[in-house]
Amino acid sequence: MAKVVVITSGKGGVGKTTSTAAIGAALAQAGQKVVVVDFDVGLRNLDLVMGSERRVVFDFVNVIHGEASLPQALIKDKRLENLFILAASQTRDKDALTEEGVQKVINELKEKFDWIICDSPAGIERGAKMAMHFADEAIIITNPEVSSVRDSDRIIGILDSTTQKALQGDKIPKHLLITRYAADRAARGDMLNTDDILDILSIPLIGIIPESEEVLKASNLGSPITLCCPHSNVAKAYNEAVQRLQGEKLDIIVPSDKKGFISWLLGRSRS
Repeated sequence: MAKVVVITSGKGGVGKTTSTAAIGAALAQAGQKVVVVDFDVGLRNLDLVMGSERRVVFDFVNVIHGEASLPQALIKDKRLENLFILAASQTRDKDALTEEGVQKVINELKEKFDWIICDSPAGIERGAKMAMHFADEAIIITNPEVSSVRDSDRIIGILDSTTQKALQGDKIPKHLLITRYAADRAARGDMLNTDDILDILSIPLIGIIPESEEVLKASNLGSPITLCCPHSNVAKAYNEAVQRLQGEKLDIIVPSDKKGFISWLLGRSRS
């Protein structure tokens, strides 16, 4: 059965698009049929990170408004045959995303794919809420800084109150992915440590992505980091996060710690 996962965070620049590309590619490498969907209408960066910007003819909004069919708008990745992208529009505004239109496209994607990974824009406006609304699960991206964690807490509240599942009386399973984590800075107290973040957000931790210049390199090359730098610590962290997303029980190793822990992943849930 197809699963819709939203990659979200209230704050911009935390790594949502990078994570969407990396997670989508890792799932595809694991044999799943995957589509990554850009909800950031008006900006559109996911196609750049995926290296398909020159291949965009029709976009998400074109499909919603009946100006193109879904097969016309889907772009097949040249590296992985089971990975596709549905790009956002650069010429429309976020009001072009209607609830009925988004639901129709999501339902059609569910018939074709195992995983639908939705790249949410920053903030809590219409585009972000549309990206979250039909999600089965959510991955909340946060950097180890106070403003990022606070904004993530706000997103958790929205997921638990305004999404389709919430309105039906259910809660969306939520996973925390900490990005741009630097062990030396955490040790000096220059950024929040993992315990601080988990105490504030109280959702299961799915992975910790170390800060690395290879992320910028991958973005500039137009390739998910799990493809362009497969042996890097960042790619390894994303691949392990994807394994946990699929239900595998792997220890999470905090970069500054000598041993792993799994209790946060298994035992913590939002009260």
